Amino acid sequence: MSDFVEITRGTAPLVIGLPHTGTELAGRDAEFALPWLARFDTDWWVDRLYGFAAGLGATLVRTRISRSVIDVNRDPDGASLYPGMTTTGLCPTETFDGAPLYAGAPPDAAEIARRRAAYFAPYHAALASEIARLRARHPGVVLYDAHAIRSRVPRLFAGELPQFNIGTDGGTTCAPALAAAIAKVCAASGFSHVVNGRFRGGWTTRYYGQPAAGIHAIQMELAMRGFMAEPDAPSPADWPTPLDPAPAIAPVLHAIIEACLAFARKIS
Repeated sequence: MSDFVEITRGTAPLVIGLPHTGTELAGRDAEFALPWLARFDTDWWVDRLYGFAAGLGATLVRTRISRSVIDVNRDPDGASLYPGMTTTGLCPTETFDGAPLYAGAPPDAAEIARRRAAYFAPYHAALASEIARLRARHPGVVLYDAHAIRSRVPRLFAGELPQFNIGTDGGTTCAPALAAAIAKVCAASGFSHVVNGRFRGGWTTRYYGQPAAGIHAIQMELAMRGFMAEPDAPSPADWPTPLDPAPAIAPVLHAIIEACLAFARKIS
């Protein structure tokens, strides 16, 4: 597909999307106010947290391009996923905290269109191709869109985010049984969780989720405190912090992925 989309192919009826773990700025480092700031809102270590899933037969699709260059989990037409709420766009101009990303003018319409063609389209072509490949082999497939964010981002949400944030766009993107199975694992873990709270599922979940057609999409947004330290005021000297070598949520993630596989195999 491209030299920046990474695909780990499996045969189980599960695809894990990793849209925000990339840190490459596509040679545009000098355009950003600070390259460090352009990487600040990366979903740090999420690809490593779910690396075990390949051994269970899951397919993983990841882009190495930073979300600051283009966010492949936003509506390609620029429509807000959360009307009336603060969020970032297809080609973000600021961080989650509101800091300007660009030293000069942000990308114009022509540049945004170029980035869509160069980076957005190949990622989704890969994701769609893998879903179709597995859907041809199985009556049902789960698309699990994997994310993480700092536990406290006052500009985006009040207070501390639950540890596990499950999004199905109000129950439209997957069968209720899948969301219930994942929520049950989270509830039994002792960590906090919510279904369709602040994060209801991004464009990927909403676009691909077609339960009637056998494609069950769900988003998981993790609070980063579950696997890395979160400084009160992150700086280039201490952010990102290292991945915890034995994160307490790791067994829970294993159980969640097993629940996804059990659901998909049951309908298969």
